[in-house]
Amino acid sequence: MNGTLVNGIAIVLGSIIGIVLKSGFIKAKSKAIMGALGLSTLIIGFQGVISYPNVLLLIVSLASGVLIGEFLKLEEHINRFAYSLEKRFAKGNDNSFAQGFVSASILFGVGAMAIVGSLESGLRQNETILYTKSLLDFISSIVFASTYGWGVLFSAFVIILYQGSITVLSTFVAPIMTDLMITDISAVGSALIIAIGLNMLEMTKLKLANFLPAIVVMIVLSYGMTLI
Repeated sequence: MNGTLVNGIAIVLGSIIGIVLKSGFIKAKSKAIMGALGLSTLIIGFQGVISYPNVLLLIVSLASGVLIGEFLKLEEHINRFAYSLEKRFAKGNDNSFAQGFVSASILFGVGAMAIVGSLESGLRQNETILYTKSLLDFISSIVFASTYGWGVLFSAFVIILYQGSITVLSTFVAPIMTDLMITDISAVGSALIIAIGLNMLEMTKLKLANFLPAIVVMIVLSYGMTLI
């Protein structure tokens, strides 16, 4: 849970800075900062994958997972849901609080990093991904809050509840999972983190949500391997 709490605090602090400064300089330099964080995200992802021994299992999980995601159109549905929320609650400039709250909650919560990081926190007590996400959200919240104000700050409580729930649930599941299964799941997570880094650096435009079923596929395959 430490990673989620740090994430929430980072959003609160970033929002306060954005509200106080309202600096155009921050907006101008945000792309460069995000590039540096994108590179850091790539490094973290590669560290988790490079020592993983069962590459074939990883490839099968990713390929099968993205096919399922494409078939279910997960990315499209999530984007449509996000758009409907913004359209419903964020109407015009006179409601910047709602617009900031909804937009920031979606930005910080809907993504592979939130899910994978929370799973890593619960299954392996590894907070690295969530700490990295905290840095990303810190920068983003400064930029968002300088435009939308206090609504961005209150999105922190949504993120704490959302990511905390995933972490707690995965903690209950952890005792029935073998170390090998946890390693397998973490490998898929690391691969998704690489994809996030590539998108952040604008090297690819991968539909990350469509890759999320790969985690479920890996759980099934990994469990099946224990029965053989």
